[in-house]
Amino acid sequence: MEDTVDTLEKPAPVAPEHRWSKRLIVWAAVLTLANVLADVAIGSPMMVLPQLLEHFDTDQAAWLNASAMLAGALWSPLLAKSSDIFGKRRILIGTLLLACAGALVCLVAPNVWIFLVGRFLQGAAFAAVFITVALARQICTPRVAMALVGLVTSGSSAVGIVEPFLMKPVIDVFGYRSVFIVAALLAAAAALCVRSFIPESPVRGTGRIDVGGAFLLGGGLGAVLAYTSLGSDLGWLSPGMIALLVAGAAALAGWAFLALRVDEPVIDIRALSRPILLTLLALVLAAGSFRSMLQLTSIIAQVPPGLGLGYGLGDGEAVAVLLATPNLGIVIGGTCAGWIAGRFGPALPLLGGIAVGTVAAFAMLAGVSVLPLAIACGAMLGMAAGAIGASGYNLATSVEAPERQGTIAGLVSVVLALGSVVFNFAGGEVLKATEIPGTVADGAPVSTATGVHLYVAMAGVLFVLAAVPAIMLARDRFAAPPVLPRPRR
Repeated sequence: MEDTVDTLEKPAPVAPEHRWSKRLIVWAAVLTLANVLADVAIGSPMMVLPQLLEHFDTDQAAWLNASAMLAGALWSPLLAKSSDIFGKRRILIGTLLLACAGALVCLVAPNVWIFLVGRFLQGAAFAAVFITVALARQICTPRVAMALVGLVTSGSSAVGIVEPFLMKPVIDVFGYRSVFIVAALLAAAAALCVRSFIPESPVRGTGRIDVGGAFLLGGGLGAVLAYTSLGSDLGWLSPGMIALLVAGAAALAGWAFLALRVDEPVIDIRALSRPILLTLLALVLAAGSFRSMLQLTSIIAQVPPGLGLGYGLGDGEAVAVLLATPNLGIVIGGTCAGWIAGRFGPALPLLGGIAVGTVAAFAMLAGVSVLPLAIACGAMLGMAAGAIGASGYNLATSVEAPERQGTIAGLVSVVLALGSVVFNFAGGEVLKATEIPGTVADGAPVSTATGVHLYVAMAGVLFVLAAVPAIMLARDRFAAPPVLPRPRR
């Protein structure tokens, strides 16, 4: 498919925003709303999972749970490249409308297969995060853009603090369909606000979209992530799972073969510079670490200390505080990392986030049985997650040419998801291997204290490994500090 920027309407020139103003505050609110949609579209249906299973008369909870995120991995390469050629705002609006359509399909789905089609469309919301990052980088000067990226990538987590309390009464009154009504309304409102208030990106790439390569990459990633996410429930060696893994590996091999031979691949492997490769390595390890720790926190939060296992935090309302604290930490960490990046470069807050996460992970060796310490560690892990995510986007896009910033931001999103899925699985296998037969907490099996401590140690080691490329990036930054253009007066 050949499409060039010359065939499209040129965006009206807009002076990049160089300071915080009312206009920039509106932009930040609108872009954060678009990212809120991604969280709602992918996460909220899990609040009504039992009702969905009953309504569709199925036991495939794993597919209902993971379908939108897996679809997001498939959508990402195509939407990322398209945003560079057709314009970030244009593709962001299209992404939001796709997510809206997906929510409506889920709302009226007569069977589970139509429902999964709706979740596939909703998965496009996954792209909203990296498109808003690339858009922010191009409608603001670098210093302001980095602060804005920190805000919009972490601000949506504030919704995670209050969402369960807001949605539960709505679900109780209107049933499971209310989740999809809210998601559709949010998507439509976000698309309208982006169309009304956000300018188009002034920089666009030229050339063609390698549609075949995009689908090979996205399909391969989606298949491998599906195997990693669903194999535990459906059987690692079952024929369907083996076929899925083989198909995913074949698709990724086909994409790599194409990428080395076509002139304009969806991701040019040959053009990935040392700073980008180091950034991606740090992110896949760090994301795996903090996501696996947040997963562990949600598990041990349900284990009463009275079981005498050597760990456990279940204590009524205190558990809600424990689970809400990381979301607050993400907002603080991401916002502060963006501000620091605008003044000292993004490599420093990336390393700082990894350092905070390392301390929090190893402190959880004691925190698994001490609620106040666990809450403090949860806040620190949230701050680390916010700082690492915002700094990863800022660092990768700052070393890439403007006409390829959408593509590289999409690659960052995929790497973050990849690290989360793979290491969540690894941690889950550690707990499964150390389960105590016949012992359950809140209806779920529990593991030995040794298994929990081994899980925590694994996460801490991942943070230490992530620090190695982060230190190299920070050292390079101090050896050759970036020169940011002076803001316009």
